[in-house]
Amino acid sequence: MILVVNAGSSSVKYQLVDLDGPIRLKEGKIERIGEPGSDVPDHEAALLRVAEDVSMDSADLTAIGHRVVHGGPLFTGPVLITDDVVKQIEEAVPLAPLHNPSNLAGIEVTRRLRPDLPQVAVFDTAFHSMIPPAARTYAIDREVAERFGVRRYGFHGTSTAYVSRAAAALVGKPGTANVIVLHLGNGASASAVSAGRCVDTSMGMTPLEGLVMGTRSGDLDPAIIFHLIRGGMTPDEVESMLIHRSGLLGLCGDNDMRTVMERVESGDEEAALAYNVYSHRLRKYIGAYCAVLGRVDVIAFTGGVGENSALVRRNVLTGLEPMGIRLDPLRNVSVKGARLVSADDSAVAVAVVPTDEELEIARETSEVLARTKSE
Repeated sequence: MILVVNAGSSSVKYQLVDLDGPIRLKEGKIERIGEPGSDVPDHEAALLRVAEDVSMDSADLTAIGHRVVHGGPLFTGPVLITDDVVKQIEEAVPLAPLHNPSNLAGIEVTRRLRPDLPQVAVFDTAFHSMIPPAARTYAIDREVAERFGVRRYGFHGTSTAYVSRAAAALVGKPGTANVIVLHLGNGASASAVSAGRCVDTSMGMTPLEGLVMGTRSGDLDPAIIFHLIRGGMTPDEVESMLIHRSGLLGLCGDNDMRTVMERVESGDEEAALAYNVYSHRLRKYIGAYCAVLGRVDVIAFTGGVGENSALVRRNVLTGLEPMGIRLDPLRNVSVKGARLVSADDSAVAVAVVPTDEELEIARETSEVLARTKSE
């Protein structure tokens, strides 16, 4: 059995997975860690609750797999956690200040609770480490870029790896399919995957670049930042605004797509503009990645919005029929698991694939253990 731990800044999600099934034996989420009025003061208290729920002292537990958001330039795959690995994850904190510290807190506590168990770090950025230089390099002074680690890292990699593989299997082309993965939730990204290798992704050095998201701006002219600072905002204020008060929230005051769509249907002009900006950006990335890949076998929707909003899928893909993309209206509104929702005569398949990051983390953790034993 493998325990998967996803420690966020104020929450811990966890699953106990038996890969022989695969079967989820336990799963849960502890929220509001360290918040006023919460009875969970810190990550140690949260992990102690997890330990009790999953019987962390059980002899049947073979390993613990941790989600780590940013692996920096060093980690191109999952690794066995050592003191040196912890130090290198700490060095990547400036690249993910909102995520890596909480990931490290989860690692520190579980290593203390079960020092006898192998523990593995699975990085969101690792799947994107194979992106070719032309796609990962920003056109700025090379010496500056190297000194500050400026390059495209990409995120949602664990989800993208799982979904691209599942989508390729759905169309009968495991290991060979060209897939566009659209991970649409409060955070959102698009990725182009060719034969199992990521060749481009919309998020960049940080998760701020790319698609319009719930509270994040996505792509914008960098000169806007200088303009705002010269106008009196501090760099911290600009950063906070772009991360926490932009995207759908900044445009219409709501970051929940369900609420935005309800407002659109009621004739709300602000919500309609926000939705149109969101859809336009997403459609533009689909077109760009069709060009990057040359041939697209399947477009896969995942994440809370991607999996559950038939309306978003329909609106975004409408008009792309000349590119060989045709939805089947009835299939698109079905609610069964992983499925094709494209028409039979669509040259490009369209799939809905519920993501399973925890299962992917467990699988990659198991692979690391097997590789370690064989060395």
